[in-house]
Amino acid sequence: MPRLTDPDPNAIPTDVRDFLSALPPDPMVKMLTHSVGTVKPFIQLARAQFTALELPARSREVVILAVAEYTGSEFVAAQHGPISEAAGVDQRTREIISSRRIDNPDLSAYDRTLIRFTAEVVRSPRVPDELFDQARQILSEREIVEVLQVIGYYWSFGRVATALNVEITNVYGDEPLLTDETERAD
Repeated sequence: MPRLTDPDPNAIPTDVRDFLSALPPDPMVKMLTHSVGTVKPFIQLARAQFTALELPARSREVVILAVAEYTGSEFVAAQHGPISEAAGVDQRTREIISSRRIDNPDLSAYDRTLIRFTAEVVRSPRVPDELFDQARQILSEREIVEVLQVIGYYWSFGRVATALNVEITNVYGDEPLLTDETERAD
């Protein structure tokens, strides 16, 4: 059961209400709407992570699944299972991430480095030089920053879900972020 009630719709400013009306109903969006000043930019940042990264979609999803695993966010894992599959993350890779067997030889060297880097960032404020150097070998400087931003976003998203006991919902893919209506709601 969620720890907070749904926000009062009458307390939501018209521009925020209009923006949110273009999105499918979702318990996480409702929770985020308690902060009317940040819900719109938070959702816009999510949209940017689906539309404006140099980081490939598959890599983004590997990072998100690793964040979900290392933060214990069932909500993020449930939502991004289907999204990651659509982005090309196979079932075996998803299983390896969820079992935390990140040194498994079934993973490519690229995926092992990406997952290890993500797990380290989630667990610790510093990344060891050796692991950072490995990340630099597979990612551009822009992609490193994008990976860190994806990690931070989904860490925050996951903590909202876990701390507030947000009901796990089925994902609708990336439609909530990419519909024509959502684009017009800007």
